[in-house]
Amino acid sequence: MPELTPVQEYYKGKTIFITGASGFMGKVLVEKLLYSCSALKEVIIIVRPKRGKSPEVRLEEMFKLPIFQRIREEKPEVLKKVTSFNGDVTYENLGLSGENLKYVIDNTNIVFHMAATLKLEGNLKDAIDMNTTGTRRALDIAKQMKGLEAFVHISTAFCNCDQEVMYEKVYEYPHKPEDLMRMVEWMDIKTLDSITPELLKPHPNTYTYSKRLAEILVRDHYETMPVIIARPSIVSPSAYEPVPGWVDNLNGPTGLLVGAGKGVIRSMLIDTRFKSEVIPVDYAINGLIVMPYEFNKQPVRPASVPVYNITAAEHRKMQWGEAIEMGKKIGYEYPMELCLWYPDGCITTNRLHHQINVILFHWLPAYFIDFILFLLGQKRFMIRVQRRIQIGLSVLQFFSMRSWVFKSPGFDGLWKGLTPEDKINFNMDMDPKESIEEYMLSCLHGGRLYLMKETPESLPRARRNLKILYFLDRFCKTVIIVMLAYWLYNRIASFISA
Repeated sequence: MPELTPVQEYYKGKTIFITGASGFMGKVLVEKLLYSCSALKEVIIIVRPKRGKSPEVRLEEMFKLPIFQRIREEKPEVLKKVTSFNGDVTYENLGLSGENLKYVIDNTNIVFHMAATLKLEGNLKDAIDMNTTGTRRALDIAKQMKGLEAFVHISTAFCNCDQEVMYEKVYEYPHKPEDLMRMVEWMDIKTLDSITPELLKPHPNTYTYSKRLAEILVRDHYETMPVIIARPSIVSPSAYEPVPGWVDNLNGPTGLLVGAGKGVIRSMLIDTRFKSEVIPVDYAINGLIVMPYEFNKQPVRPASVPVYNITAAEHRKMQWGEAIEMGKKIGYEYPMELCLWYPDGCITTNRLHHQINVILFHWLPAYFIDFILFLLGQKRFMIRVQRRIQIGLSVLQFFSMRSWVFKSPGFDGLWKGLTPEDKINFNMDMDPKESIEEYMLSCLHGGRLYLMKETPESLPRARRNLKILYFLDRFCKTVIIVMLAYWLYNRIASFISA
Protein backbone atom coordinates (compact mmCIF):
# COMPACT_ATOMS: atom_id res chain seq x y z
CA MET A 1 0.00 0.00 0.00
CA PRO A 2 1.40 3.43 -0.94
CA GLU A 3 1.80 5.91 1.89
CA LEU A 4 -1.21 8.15 2.41
CA THR A 5 -0.95 11.89 1.76
CA PRO A 6 -2.06 14.32 4.53
CA VAL A 7 -5.54 14.78 3.02
CA GLN A 8 -5.96 11.04 2.48
CA GLU A 9 -4.78 10.39 6.04
CA TYR A 10 -7.37 12.84 7.34
CA TYR A 11 -10.18 10.95 5.59
CA LYS A 12 -8.95 7.54 6.74
CA GLY A 13 -11.66 5.78 8.75
CA LYS A 14 -14.11 8.67 8.32
CA THR A 15 -17.80 8.39 7.46
CA ILE A 16 -19.16 11.02 5.08
CA PHE A 17 -22.83 11.94 4.73
CA ILE A 18 -23.91 13.62 1.47
CA THR A 19 -27.19 15.21 0.43
CA GLY A 20 -27.70 15.86 -3.27
CA ALA A 21 -25.38 13.00 -4.25
CA SER A 22 -27.40 12.23 -7.38
CA GLY A 23 -26.77 15.71 -8.85
CA PHE A 24 -23.97 16.73 -11.21
CA MET A 25 -21.55 17.85 -8.49
CA GLY A 26 -22.75 15.15 -6.09
CA LYS A 27 -21.83 12.28 -8.41
CA VAL A 28 -18.34 13.71 -8.97
CA LEU A 29 -17.88 14.16 -5.19
CA VAL A 30 -18.85 10.55 -4.46
CA GLU A 31 -16.51 9.26 -7.18
CA LYS A 32 -13.58 11.40 -6.08
CA LEU A 33 -13.93 10.47 -2.40
CA LEU A 34 -14.02 6.77 -3.27
CA TYR A 35 -11.12 6.97 -5.70
CA SER A 36 -8.69 9.34 -3.96
CA CYS A 37 -9.70 8.81 -0.32
CA SER A 38 -10.25 5.06 -0.51
CA ALA A 39 -9.24 4.56 3.13
CA LEU A 40 -12.43 6.24 4.30
CA LYS A 41 -14.86 4.06 6.20
CA GLU A 42 -18.17 4.81 4.50
CA VAL A 43 -20.08 7.24 2.29
CA ILE A 44 -23.78 7.60 3.18
CA ILE A 45 -26.07 9.21 0.64
CA ILE A 46 -29.80 9.91 0.62
CA VAL A 47 -31.72 9.30 -2.59
CA ARG A 48 -35.36 9.81 -3.45
CA PRO A 49 -37.28 7.08 -5.26
CA LYS A 50 -37.66 8.23 -8.87
CA ARG A 51 -39.81 6.84 -11.69
CA GLY A 52 -40.62 3.86 -9.52
CA LYS A 53 -36.95 3.02 -8.91
CA SER A 54 -35.77 2.39 -5.38
CA PRO A 55 -32.67 4.17 -3.98
CA GLU A 56 -30.71 0.92 -4.31
CA VAL A 57 -31.55 0.60 -8.02
CA ARG A 58 -30.70 4.25 -8.63
CA LEU A 59 -27.34 3.73 -6.89
CA GLU A 60 -26.58 0.72 -9.09
CA GLU A 61 -27.43 2.74 -12.19
CA MET A 62 -25.21 5.59 -11.02
CA PHE A 63 -22.25 3.24 -10.62
CA LYS A 64 -22.66 2.20 -14.29
CA LEU A 65 -22.02 5.75 -15.51
CA PRO A 66 -18.72 6.56 -17.32
CA ILE A 67 -17.46 8.64 -14.39
CA PHE A 68 -17.18 5.48 -12.26
CA GLN A 69 -15.27 3.56 -14.93
CA ARG A 70 -11.83 4.00 -13.37
CA ILE A 71 -13.16 2.77 -10.02
CA ARG A 72 -14.81 -0.24 -11.67
CA GLU A 73 -11.50 -1.08 -13.35
CA GLU A 74 -9.03 -0.25 -10.56
CA LYS A 75 -10.84 -0.42 -7.19
CA PRO A 76 -14.26 -2.04 -7.58
CA GLU A 77 -14.26 -3.03 -3.90
CA VAL A 78 -14.63 0.60 -2.72
CA LEU A 79 -18.10 0.81 -4.29
CA LYS A 80 -19.26 -1.37 -1.39
CA LYS A 81 -18.43 1.52 0.96
CA VAL A 82 -21.44 3.51 -0.30
CA THR A 83 -24.68 3.17 1.68
CA SER A 84 -27.87 4.54 0.13
CA PHE A 85 -30.88 5.51 2.27
CA ASN A 86 -34.31 6.64 1.16
CA GLY A 87 -34.43 10.37 1.98
CA ASP A 88 -35.54 13.81 0.87
CA VAL A 89 -34.45 17.23 2.19
CA THR A 90 -38.01 18.57 1.85
CA TYR A 91 -39.09 16.29 4.74
CA GLU A 92 -38.31 16.63 8.43
CA ASN A 93 -35.30 14.52 9.46
CA LEU A 94 -34.50 14.53 5.72
CA GLY A 95 -37.11 11.79 5.28
CA LEU A 96 -34.90 9.25 7.08
CA SER A 97 -36.55 6.42 8.98
CA GLY A 98 -35.85 6.13 12.71
CA GLU A 99 -33.25 3.37 12.34
CA ASN A 100 -31.49 5.03 9.40
CA LEU A 101 -31.55 8.40 11.13
CA LYS A 102 -29.87 6.94 14.20
CA TYR A 103 -27.25 5.28 11.99
CA VAL A 104 -26.42 8.58 10.27
CA ILE A 105 -26.24 10.49 13.57
CA ASP A 106 -24.08 7.86 15.30
CA ASN A 107 -21.56 7.36 12.51
CA THR A 108 -21.11 10.57 10.49
CA ASN A 109 -17.92 12.66 10.75
CA ILE A 110 -18.27 14.98 7.74
CA VAL A 111 -21.40 16.34 6.03
CA PHE A 112 -21.55 17.75 2.50
CA HIS A 113 -24.92 19.45 2.09
CA MET A 114 -25.34 19.79 -1.69
CA ALA A 115 -29.08 19.25 -2.24
CA ALA A 116 -30.77 22.29 -3.78
CA THR A 117 -33.22 23.35 -6.45
CA LEU A 118 -31.49 25.25 -9.26
CA LYS A 119 -34.73 26.50 -10.86
CA LEU A 120 -34.25 30.25 -11.18
CA GLU A 121 -37.85 30.60 -12.32
CA GLY A 122 -39.20 28.48 -9.43
CA ASN A 123 -41.72 29.87 -6.96
CA LEU A 124 -40.56 31.20 -3.60
CA LYS A 125 -42.25 28.48 -1.53
CA ASP A 126 -40.38 25.67 -3.30
CA ALA A 127 -37.06 27.57 -3.26
CA ILE A 128 -37.28 28.34 0.48
CA ASP A 129 -38.46 24.82 1.32
CA MET A 130 -35.58 23.17 -0.56
CA ASN A 131 -32.70 25.62 -0.24
CA THR A 132 -33.31 27.31 3.11
CA THR A 133 -35.54 25.02 5.20
CA GLY A 134 -33.74 22.02 3.66
CA THR A 135 -30.49 23.44 5.03
CA ARG A 136 -32.09 23.93 8.44
CA ARG A 137 -33.21 20.26 8.41
CA ALA A 138 -29.68 19.12 7.54
CA LEU A 139 -28.24 21.30 10.31
CA ASP A 140 -30.75 19.91 12.85
CA ILE A 141 -29.49 16.40 12.16
CA ALA A 142 -25.83 17.40 12.02
CA LYS A 143 -25.94 19.10 15.42
CA GLN A 144 -26.84 15.70 16.94
CA MET A 145 -23.72 14.06 15.46
CA LYS A 146 -21.25 13.56 18.30
CA GLY A 147 -18.38 12.82 15.90
CA LEU A 148 -19.04 15.75 13.56
CA GLU A 149 -15.84 17.43 12.32
CA ALA A 150 -17.17 19.52 9.43
CA PHE A 151 -20.49 20.53 7.88
CA VAL A 152 -19.80 21.88 4.38
CA HIS A 153 -22.70 23.86 2.94
CA ILE A 154 -22.60 24.34 -0.83
CA SER A 155 -24.00 27.76 -1.69
CA THR A 156 -23.44 29.84 -4.84
CA ALA A 157 -20.96 32.58 -5.65
CA PHE A 158 -23.83 34.71 -6.96
CA CYS A 159 -26.07 34.91 -3.88
CA ASN A 160 -24.83 38.39 -2.89
CA CYS A 161 -25.60 40.05 -6.21
CA ASP A 162 -26.16 43.47 -4.59
CA GLN A 163 -22.43 43.69 -3.82
CA GLU A 164 -20.03 45.23 -6.36
CA VAL A 165 -17.17 43.11 -5.03
CA MET A 166 -17.90 39.76 -3.38
CA TYR A 167 -15.49 38.78 -0.61
CA GLU A 168 -15.28 35.51 1.27
CA LYS A 169 -17.65 36.47 4.06
CA VAL A 170 -21.35 36.22 4.88
CA TYR A 171 -23.13 39.50 4.16
CA GLU A 172 -25.85 40.84 6.39
CA TYR A 173 -29.39 41.00 5.06
CA PRO A 174 -32.53 42.55 6.61
CA HIS A 175 -34.65 39.41 6.11
CA LYS A 176 -34.30 36.72 8.75
CA PRO A 177 -34.33 33.13 7.39
CA GLU A 178 -36.52 31.96 10.29
CA ASP A 179 -39.21 34.52 9.39
CA LEU A 180 -39.24 33.49 5.73
CA MET A 181 -39.35 29.78 6.57
CA ARG A 182 -42.38 30.35 8.80
CA MET A 183 -44.07 32.62 6.27
CA VAL A 184 -43.97 30.15 3.37
CA GLU A 185 -45.48 27.50 5.64
CA TRP A 186 -48.70 29.36 6.40
CA MET A 187 -49.13 31.78 3.48
CA ASP A 188 -51.08 30.56 0.45
CA ILE A 189 -49.28 30.35 -2.91
CA LYS A 190 -51.34 33.09 -4.59
CA THR A 191 -50.59 35.67 -1.89
CA LEU A 192 -46.94 34.59 -1.71
CA ASP A 193 -46.51 34.93 -5.48
CA SER A 194 -47.99 38.44 -5.38
CA ILE A 195 -45.46 39.71 -2.82
CA THR A 196 -42.47 37.75 -4.16
CA PRO A 197 -41.14 40.47 -6.53
CA GLU A 198 -40.96 42.98 -3.68
CA LEU A 199 -39.44 40.44 -1.28
CA LEU A 200 -36.70 39.43 -3.69
CA LYS A 201 -35.25 42.88 -4.34
CA PRO A 202 -32.36 43.23 -5.17
CA HIS A 203 -32.20 39.51 -6.01
CA PRO A 204 -33.27 38.62 -9.56
CA ASN A 205 -34.67 35.19 -8.69
CA THR A 206 -35.76 32.91 -5.87
CA TYR A 207 -32.63 30.75 -6.19
CA THR A 208 -30.07 33.38 -5.16
CA TYR A 209 -32.46 34.80 -2.53
CA SER A 210 -33.08 31.43 -0.81
CA LYS A 211 -29.37 30.60 -1.00
CA ARG A 212 -28.46 33.89 0.69
CA LEU A 213 -30.88 33.16 3.54
CA ALA A 214 -29.38 29.67 3.88
CA GLU A 215 -25.90 31.15 4.26
CA ILE A 216 -27.09 33.33 7.15
CA LEU A 217 -28.67 30.27 8.75
CA VAL A 218 -25.41 28.31 8.47
CA ARG A 219 -23.33 31.21 9.79
CA ASP A 220 -25.57 31.51 12.87
CA HIS A 221 -24.65 27.90 13.79
CA TYR A 222 -20.90 28.55 13.70
CA GLU A 223 -20.55 29.11 17.45
CA THR A 224 -21.77 25.60 18.21
CA MET A 225 -20.96 23.67 15.01
CA PRO A 226 -17.96 23.25 12.65
CA VAL A 227 -19.74 24.75 9.62
CA ILE A 228 -18.08 25.84 6.36
CA ILE A 229 -19.61 27.69 3.39
CA ALA A 230 -18.48 26.94 -0.16
CA ARG A 231 -19.56 29.17 -3.06
CA PRO A 232 -18.88 27.74 -6.54
CA SER A 233 -19.46 29.94 -9.57
CA ILE A 234 -20.92 28.41 -12.78
CA VAL A 235 -19.82 24.77 -12.60
CA SER A 236 -18.61 23.55 -15.99
CA PRO A 237 -17.52 20.11 -17.31
CA SER A 238 -14.53 18.40 -15.74
CA ALA A 239 -11.05 19.43 -16.83
CA TYR A 240 -9.35 16.14 -15.92
CA GLU A 241 -11.26 13.93 -13.51
CA PRO A 242 -12.86 11.49 -13.44
CA VAL A 243 -12.80 11.79 -17.24
CA PRO A 244 -12.12 15.00 -19.23
CA GLY A 245 -15.27 16.82 -20.30
CA TRP A 246 -17.69 14.90 -18.06
CA VAL A 247 -21.11 16.58 -17.82
CA ASP A 248 -24.64 15.27 -17.33
CA ASN A 249 -26.87 18.32 -17.82
CA LEU A 250 -27.54 21.15 -20.26
CA ASN A 251 -27.18 23.93 -17.69
CA GLY A 252 -24.58 26.65 -18.16
CA PRO A 253 -21.95 26.81 -20.91
CA THR A 254 -22.45 23.18 -22.00
CA GLY A 255 -26.07 23.86 -22.91
CA LEU A 256 -24.91 26.82 -24.97
CA LEU A 257 -22.23 24.76 -26.75
CA VAL A 258 -24.56 21.86 -27.50
CA GLY A 259 -27.65 23.92 -28.30
CA ALA A 260 -25.78 26.31 -30.59
CA GLY A 261 -23.91 23.41 -32.19
CA LYS A 262 -27.21 21.69 -32.96
CA GLY A 263 -28.57 24.88 -34.52
CA VAL A 264 -31.34 24.88 -31.89
CA ILE A 265 -30.15 27.98 -30.02
CA ARG A 266 -30.42 30.92 -32.42
CA SER A 267 -30.37 33.76 -29.90
CA MET A 268 -28.62 34.41 -26.59
CA LEU A 269 -28.56 37.30 -24.12
CA ILE A 270 -24.86 37.96 -23.42
CA ASP A 271 -22.85 41.11 -22.83
CA THR A 272 -19.68 40.11 -24.66
CA ARG A 273 -17.56 42.66 -22.73
CA PHE A 274 -17.95 40.85 -19.40
CA LYS A 275 -15.83 37.94 -18.25
CA SER A 276 -17.21 34.44 -17.96
CA GLU A 277 -17.34 33.02 -14.43
CA VAL A 278 -16.91 29.25 -14.70
CA ILE A 279 -15.08 26.62 -12.68
CA PRO A 280 -14.48 23.01 -13.79
CA VAL A 281 -16.42 20.59 -11.63
CA ASP A 282 -13.31 18.61 -10.63
CA TYR A 283 -11.61 21.81 -9.38
CA ALA A 284 -14.70 22.65 -7.31
CA ILE A 285 -14.97 19.12 -5.87
CA ASN A 286 -11.27 18.96 -5.00
CA GLY A 287 -11.70 22.25 -3.14
CA LEU A 288 -14.69 20.86 -1.20
CA ILE A 289 -12.76 17.77 -0.15
CA VAL A 290 -9.79 19.79 1.09
CA MET A 291 -11.95 22.19 3.18
CA PRO A 292 -12.66 19.85 6.16
CA TYR A 293 -8.98 18.85 6.24
CA GLU A 294 -7.87 22.50 6.24
CA PHE A 295 -10.42 23.45 8.91
CA ASN A 296 -9.43 20.67 11.29
CA LYS A 297 -5.66 21.03 10.95
CA GLN A 298 -5.73 24.63 12.19
CA PRO A 299 -4.54 24.97 15.81
CA VAL A 300 -6.95 27.83 16.51
CA ARG A 301 -10.57 27.90 15.35
CA PRO A 302 -11.15 30.85 12.95
CA ALA A 303 -13.01 33.78 14.50
CA SER A 304 -15.70 33.75 11.82
CA VAL A 305 -17.26 31.05 9.68
CA PRO A 306 -14.90 29.98 6.85
CA VAL A 307 -16.25 31.01 3.45
CA TYR A 308 -14.66 30.02 0.14
CA ASN A 309 -15.44 31.61 -3.23
CA ILE A 310 -14.74 28.74 -5.62
CA THR A 311 -13.93 30.82 -8.68
CA ALA A 312 -11.32 30.76 -11.43
CA ALA A 313 -8.21 32.94 -11.21
CA GLU A 314 -8.50 36.28 -13.04
CA HIS A 315 -5.98 35.31 -15.71
CA ARG A 316 -8.05 32.21 -16.54
CA LYS A 317 -11.22 34.19 -17.19
CA MET A 318 -12.20 35.10 -20.76
CA GLN A 319 -14.57 37.73 -22.03
CA TRP A 320 -17.82 36.16 -23.16
CA GLY A 321 -17.18 37.47 -26.69
CA GLU A 322 -13.82 35.67 -26.89
CA ALA A 323 -15.28 32.49 -25.43
CA ILE A 324 -18.16 32.49 -27.94
CA GLU A 325 -15.88 33.02 -30.93
CA MET A 326 -13.62 30.24 -29.70
CA GLY A 327 -16.64 28.01 -29.17
CA LYS A 328 -17.85 28.69 -32.73
CA LYS A 329 -14.46 27.83 -34.16
CA ILE A 330 -14.30 24.55 -32.25
CA GLY A 331 -17.94 23.79 -33.07
CA TYR A 332 -17.31 24.09 -36.81
CA GLU A 333 -14.29 21.76 -36.55
CA TYR A 334 -16.15 19.21 -34.42
CA PRO A 335 -19.81 19.59 -35.39
CA MET A 336 -22.82 17.87 -33.87
CA GLU A 337 -24.84 15.23 -35.67
CA LEU A 338 -28.42 15.78 -36.87
CA CYS A 339 -28.38 19.57 -36.60
CA LEU A 340 -31.67 21.40 -36.91
CA TRP A 341 -29.99 24.18 -38.89
CA TYR A 342 -26.56 25.64 -39.57
CA PRO A 343 -25.10 26.83 -36.22
CA ASP A 344 -24.90 30.58 -36.67
CA GLY A 345 -26.96 32.28 -33.96
CA CYS A 346 -27.33 35.84 -32.71
CA ILE A 347 -25.74 37.33 -29.58
CA THR A 348 -27.45 40.45 -28.25
CA THR A 349 -27.98 42.54 -25.11
CA ASN A 350 -31.40 43.77 -26.30
CA ARG A 351 -34.09 41.74 -24.53
CA LEU A 352 -36.84 42.63 -27.03
CA HIS A 353 -34.65 41.60 -29.95
CA HIS A 354 -33.83 38.38 -28.12
CA GLN A 355 -37.46 37.55 -27.35
CA ILE A 356 -38.47 38.06 -30.99
CA ASN A 357 -35.64 35.75 -32.06
CA VAL A 358 -36.66 33.13 -29.49
CA ILE A 359 -40.26 33.09 -30.77
CA LEU A 360 -39.28 33.00 -34.46
CA PHE A 361 -36.23 30.74 -34.35
CA HIS A 362 -36.67 28.65 -31.19
CA TRP A 363 -40.34 27.97 -30.53
CA LEU A 364 -41.86 28.09 -34.03
CA PRO A 365 -39.39 25.53 -35.48
CA ALA A 366 -39.91 23.33 -32.40
CA TYR A 367 -43.69 23.32 -32.81
CA PHE A 368 -43.38 22.82 -36.58
CA ILE A 369 -41.05 19.80 -36.21
CA ASP A 370 -43.22 18.21 -33.51
CA PHE A 371 -46.29 18.75 -35.72
CA ILE A 372 -44.58 16.93 -38.61
CA LEU A 373 -43.56 14.12 -36.26
CA PHE A 374 -47.16 13.92 -35.03
CA LEU A 375 -48.44 13.57 -38.60
CA LEU A 376 -45.87 10.84 -39.24
CA GLY A 377 -46.89 9.01 -36.08
CA GLN A 378 -43.43 9.49 -34.54
CA LYS A 379 -42.54 10.44 -30.98
CA ARG A 380 -42.43 14.21 -30.49
CA PHE A 381 -39.43 15.67 -28.67
CA MET A 382 -38.51 19.17 -29.92
CA ILE A 383 -40.78 21.16 -27.61
CA ARG A 384 -39.48 19.17 -24.64
CA VAL A 385 -35.88 19.78 -25.74
CA GLN A 386 -36.58 23.48 -26.26
CA ARG A 387 -38.02 23.78 -22.74
CA ARG A 388 -34.86 22.22 -21.28
CA ILE A 389 -32.71 24.57 -23.33
CA GLN A 390 -34.69 27.61 -22.22
CA ILE A 391 -34.22 26.63 -18.57
CA GLY A 392 -30.48 26.22 -19.15
CA LEU A 393 -30.33 29.57 -20.94
CA SER A 394 -32.23 31.33 -18.18
CA VAL A 395 -29.63 30.09 -15.70
CA LEU A 396 -26.71 31.21 -17.86
CA GLN A 397 -28.19 34.54 -19.00
CA PHE A 398 -28.53 35.77 -15.42
CA PHE A 399 -24.75 35.46 -15.10
CA SER A 400 -23.81 36.62 -18.60
CA MET A 401 -25.55 40.01 -18.53
CA ARG A 402 -23.57 41.65 -15.75
CA SER A 403 -20.03 41.96 -14.47
CA TRP A 404 -18.96 39.96 -11.42
CA VAL A 405 -15.95 40.62 -9.21
CA PHE A 406 -14.90 37.95 -6.72
CA LYS A 407 -12.06 37.91 -4.22
CA SER A 408 -11.01 34.33 -3.45
CA PRO A 409 -7.88 34.31 -1.27
CA GLY A 410 -9.23 31.46 0.87
CA PHE A 411 -9.84 29.19 -2.10
CA ASP A 412 -6.42 30.10 -3.50
CA GLY A 413 -4.91 29.26 -0.11
CA LEU A 414 -6.39 25.75 -0.17
CA TRP A 415 -4.25 24.93 -3.20
CA LYS A 416 -1.12 26.67 -1.96
CA GLY A 417 -1.30 24.89 1.40
CA LEU A 418 -1.26 21.37 -0.07
CA THR A 419 1.78 19.13 -0.17
CA PRO A 420 3.17 18.25 -3.63
CA GLU A 421 1.57 14.79 -3.32
CA ASP A 422 -1.83 16.22 -2.45
CA LYS A 423 -1.54 18.71 -5.32
CA ILE A 424 -1.36 15.73 -7.67
CA ASN A 425 -4.41 14.06 -6.10
CA PHE A 426 -6.54 17.19 -5.57
CA ASN A 427 -5.71 19.40 -8.51
CA MET A 428 -6.83 23.04 -8.42
CA ASP A 429 -3.91 24.45 -10.42
CA MET A 430 -4.86 27.72 -12.13
CA ASP A 431 -1.75 27.56 -14.32
CA PRO A 432 -2.14 24.22 -16.12
CA LYS A 433 -0.19 23.36 -19.25
CA GLU A 434 -3.45 22.94 -21.19
CA SER A 435 -4.84 26.07 -22.83
CA ILE A 436 -8.39 27.37 -22.42
CA GLU A 437 -9.06 26.33 -26.02
CA GLU A 438 -8.05 22.74 -25.19
CA TYR A 439 -10.42 22.79 -22.21
CA MET A 440 -13.29 24.08 -24.37
CA LEU A 441 -12.59 21.33 -26.88
CA SER A 442 -12.88 18.70 -24.14
CA CYS A 443 -16.17 20.34 -23.04
CA LEU A 444 -17.55 20.02 -26.57
CA HIS A 445 -16.40 16.40 -26.84
CA GLY A 446 -18.03 15.75 -23.46
CA GLY A 447 -21.29 17.32 -24.62
CA ARG A 448 -21.24 15.22 -27.80
CA LEU A 449 -20.42 11.97 -26.03
CA TYR A 450 -22.11 12.13 -22.62
CA LEU A 451 -25.19 14.22 -23.43
CA MET A 452 -25.85 13.58 -27.13
CA LYS A 453 -24.38 10.04 -27.20
CA GLU A 454 -22.41 10.95 -30.36
CA THR A 455 -19.16 9.01 -30.67
CA PRO A 456 -15.96 10.33 -32.34
CA GLU A 457 -16.64 7.93 -35.23
CA SER A 458 -19.65 10.06 -36.20
CA LEU A 459 -17.52 13.16 -36.92
CA PRO A 460 -16.91 12.56 -40.69
CA ARG A 461 -20.66 12.26 -41.28
CA ALA A 462 -21.36 15.28 -39.08
CA ARG A 463 -18.86 17.37 -41.06
CA ARG A 464 -20.53 16.41 -44.36
CA ASN A 465 -23.94 17.33 -42.95
CA LEU A 466 -22.56 20.69 -41.75
CA LYS A 467 -21.41 21.56 -45.28
CA ILE A 468 -24.86 20.74 -46.66
CA LEU A 469 -26.51 22.89 -43.97
CA TYR A 470 -24.10 25.75 -44.74
CA PHE A 471 -25.10 25.88 -48.40
CA LEU A 472 -28.78 25.44 -47.52
CA ASP A 473 -28.54 28.29 -45.01
CA ARG A 474 -26.86 30.60 -47.52
CA PHE A 475 -29.35 29.64 -50.25
CA CYS A 476 -32.36 30.38 -48.05
CA LYS A 477 -30.89 33.71 -46.93
CA THR A 478 -30.16 34.65 -50.53
CA VAL A 479 -33.73 33.82 -51.57
CA ILE A 480 -35.14 35.91 -48.71
CA ILE A 481 -32.90 38.88 -49.59
CA VAL A 482 -33.80 38.65 -53.31
CA MET A 483 -37.52 38.47 -52.49
CA LEU A 484 -37.22 41.44 -50.15
CA ALA A 485 -35.29 43.42 -52.77
CA TYR A 486 -37.88 42.55 -55.41
CA TRP A 487 -40.71 43.67 -53.11
CA LEU A 488 -38.93 46.94 -52.35
CA TYR A 489 -38.22 47.50 -56.06
CA ASN A 490 -41.93 47.06 -56.89
CA ARG A 491 -42.98 49.38 -54.08
CA ILE A 492 -40.55 52.07 -55.17
CA ALA A 493 -41.49 51.65 -58.84
CA SER A 494 -45.23 51.97 -58.11
CA PHE A 495 -44.58 55.01 -55.93
CA ILE A 496 -42.57 56.74 -58.70
CA SER A 497 -45.14 55.91 -61.38
CA ALA A 498 -47.89 57.30 -59.21
